[in-house]
Amino acid sequence: MYEPNVVGDWQEYDEHPGLRVRVHRLEPGEPPRGRDDAAAGLTYFSVRVTVENRGGRNVGIHLEDGQIDVRIGPEGEGAFLDWRNSQFIEGFDVYPLRRATAVLYAAGPEASLSHVDVQVQLRVDEEWTGRRLWSGGIGAHEGPAGTPSGGVREGLAQQIGVFLQEQAEEGSA
Repeated sequence: MYEPNVVGDWQEYDEHPGLRVRVHRLEPGEPPRGRDDAAAGLTYFSVRVTVENRGGRNVGIHLEDGQIDVRIGPEGEGAFLDWRNSQFIEGFDVYPLRRATAVLYAAGPEASLSHVDVQVQLRVDEEWTGRRLWSGGIGAHEGPAGTPSGGVREGLAQQIGVFLQEQAEEGSA
C-alpha cells in the first residue's frame, strides 16, 4: 500500500536518477503582496516545494499552477490558492548539486489547517512524473532536514498509515 510522505520528507524519482523533491516549511504566514479579497475570513499559510538535483546532468524543471494541489481538513477540501502571491518554477534548469524552490501561498479556515495534504506532479525535461503526496499540518512541526522530529512526526505518520489501512479494508469489504 502506498503511504504519503510526511511534510519535510524527501521523495526521490526512480525515472530521474538523482532528482528529489521535498514539501516543507508548512507554516502560517501572510502573503508578501497583500491578501486576496477572496480570502476574507480565512487564515493564510505558506508551503515550499524544493527540487534538488543530485544527478550528473542538468534537468529542466516546471512546477507551475495546476501542478500543486492543496487539500485541508479531514474531508480534504480544496484550500484557496493565492496564485498572485505564489512563486513557481517555470522552465528552470537545475544543475547538479543545485536546488530550486517554489513558494505557495494558500488559505483556509483555521480549524482545518491541522490537516494539510499537498500533492505535487513535477514536469522534468518535458516529461511528467508521477504524483506524490505529502501530509502535515500547521502545528505539526518538522525537524531539521534529514532528521526525525520525534513523537509529532512519528504520530502523524502512524495516523496516516492507520487511516489508509482502514480505507483499504473498507474498500475490500
